[in-house]
Amino acid sequence: MGNVLAAAPPVPPPFPMTGMPVVPGAVTPTPGAGTGKDTAGHNPGSFDELHRKCKGEGRPGGLGRTMSRNYHTVNLSTIGISNYHFGATYVGMKQISPTECFPVCISDIDNSGSMNGQVIHQLTDGVRVKAAFQTQKSRFVTWQVDTEYRAPSYTAAIALGNPDVLLGSAVLVSHYLQALSPSLSLGGELVYHRRPGEEGAMSTIVARYAVNNWVATMNIGASGVHASYHHKASEQIQVGVELEANARLQETLCTLGYQVDLPRTNMVFRGSVDSNWTVSSVLEKKLPPLPLTLALAATINHRKHKFQCGFGLTIG
Repeated sequence: MGNVLAAAPPVPPPFPMTGMPVVPGAVTPTPGAGTGKDTAGHNPGSFDELHRKCKGEGRPGGLGRTMSRNYHTVNLSTIGISNYHFGATYVGMKQISPTECFPVCISDIDNSGSMNGQVIHQLTDGVRVKAAFQTQKSRFVTWQVDTEYRAPSYTAAIALGNPDVLLGSAVLVSHYLQALSPSLSLGGELVYHRRPGEEGAMSTIVARYAVNNWVATMNIGASGVHASYHHKASEQIQVGVELEANARLQETLCTLGYQVDLPRTNMVFRGSVDSNWTVSSVLEKKLPPLPLTLALAATINHRKHKFQCGFGLTIG
């Protein structure tokens, strides 16, 4: 669904470089899961997750095996403000599939009082609802309510963000995604916004083609073009390329990224390079038997001659 929270003032991330997790351990349901049906080849999944494989957001899986989780993240930086994040995840007892249980409650709060929260629940086999809110430095910023319906061959969703009856303002987002075949899906998005003295609408069409080891997706609309390609070369190596062209800002960004999993050493290495000559890398290392994950990150912009590095420790 359309993320109205993306339009709100951003909460300062715990790491000053690309690729580091904002909410450690936050889990987003996997596309096509939780409906009680074989949706892998028919139901196209959620609109929000079309470019998810290239974005690398979230950590799918494991919901059915853990009833609650807490996460502590301490971030030390020489170029930004050092901070502490506490995240909590609660998973209910309503099991939809071997990897999903509902309801799911996810939250993250830092030492400044900024907070992100989500509540996700599967009401029926096809209907899923989600409520999300965001505060910044103890001040309420925005909230959003989504409803999604998944049929065997299509997904329809509607989202309402920041409604204000007194001012007559709100953002309404609707999605529709149809699977024409097990590999090809087509759909569209309609965004309507209204506030005092201004209202407007914007539409986007989308196409996705997916096979066993690769997926290609493209969004085209008045706001620009967003295209991505993700290829799983093996169980350990994944590569992807993403193109984002913003018509309003007259900006284009192309990013090439990769991920290498080393299960024997409990390590994951991610890296990317974009058309702005920014090179980023992240190394995550689990430290068993302790419930600790050490993250090392660095980014350099050759054009601006800027270098950043940092590390984080996640407990949980």
